[in-house]
Amino acid sequence: MAQPLPPVPGIRLSAVPAKIKNWQRDDLLLIEIAEGASVSATFTQNAFCAAPVLVAKEHIRQGQIRALLINAGNANAATGERGLKTAQQSCEGVANALEIKARQVLPFSTGVIGEHLPVQKILDALPAAVDNLQADAWDSAARAIMTTDTRPKTASRTVDIGGEAVTIAGIAKGAGMIQPNMATMLAYVATDACIAQSVLDELVKEAVNASFNRISVDGDTSTNDACVLIASGATGREIERGSEAFAQLKAAIVDVHIELAQAIVKDGEGATKFVTVRVNNAATPTEALRMAFEIGESPLVKTAMYASDPNWGRLVMAIGNAGAENLDTSKISVFLDDVQIVEAGGRADSYTEEAGQKIFAQAEFTITVDLQRGDACEHIWTCDFSHEYVTINAEYRT
Repeated sequence: MAQPLPPVPGIRLSAVPAKIKNWQRDDLLLIEIAEGASVSATFTQNAFCAAPVLVAKEHIRQGQIRALLINAGNANAATGERGLKTAQQSCEGVANALEIKARQVLPFSTGVIGEHLPVQKILDALPAAVDNLQADAWDSAARAIMTTDTRPKTASRTVDIGGEAVTIAGIAKGAGMIQPNMATMLAYVATDACIAQSVLDELVKEAVNASFNRISVDGDTSTNDACVLIASGATGREIERGSEAFAQLKAAIVDVHIELAQAIVKDGEGATKFVTVRVNNAATPTEALRMAFEIGESPLVKTAMYASDPNWGRLVMAIGNAGAENLDTSKISVFLDDVQIVEAGGRADSYTEEAGQKIFAQAEFTITVDLQRGDACEHIWTCDFSHEYVTINAEYRT
């Protein structure tokens, strides 16, 4: 059982039921941020991005963010001008309750696309949310933002920097519609470190590129994705980029992002396998990453994973579909963990079906492709496609 997340000085949270859907659970999360904190975020690259994404982008551009409001059960996406109005109304409700400005609130929504947000239910639940704000509510917060997730996703680290303990805690949600740029996911990570806004803006992008932009469940990019990184500044002394202290802090923050990202893949809708795909010795990092995703997102590869069938023909098919120019297939090797399945572009003499099936039957394994055409190496994390994935998405709205 996961340990409860530690409080992060300068951050208070509250999860309450707003009854956005017909369920008996907390589905509204309020996060209060100390004055003077730095807040950065990355958002979905889906052109049909949701109303709260548009509002949050505008508010974070103005700076001085003091609160986040997240609802589950309704995405407030593809809802036009009415959706923008309800997203703004929710910000105004938080602003009135916390005595801050509406532009200091970032709204987030997750759930069904194309339905109007029942904003009055959110406004009615806000007084209880404000009354219930506390520092040690990270775990209930993680549960409140779940949709098709089967379990909450949490991660934390404590780093000793110059004799002072610095805390990092984070939560995320996501199980389907997961693809880079970023995924149908929301993630919130906070630290009590003091980091300048410009440095935090760079750090959140670096952390996301190392984590959430390397996962795929089904290859679909959501309308609502966001990852928020908060530095409350409660420790007082600013940690400057380039210092040894910053290197320590960055490593811990990236670790938290990676742990959350991997938890999303492991909880992929109907997933039974967690698979790392590595492409080594590619001509460029872009080529390596594109090929890794081509393999990890192929429905034929993913169904073979589910069946524990080491159908290596599907792997070479995906490699060939990745668009690598002038690819010399006679140099390519493919491994399942340490079992070589392809050598010099064909089936390895040492390979046996039994050895391959043993690897594919594992809950976790690695597919490694060696192109022998450069020194670029990249990796992603993916999962299999099961019957349950189809069932979950076929019945999602019922």
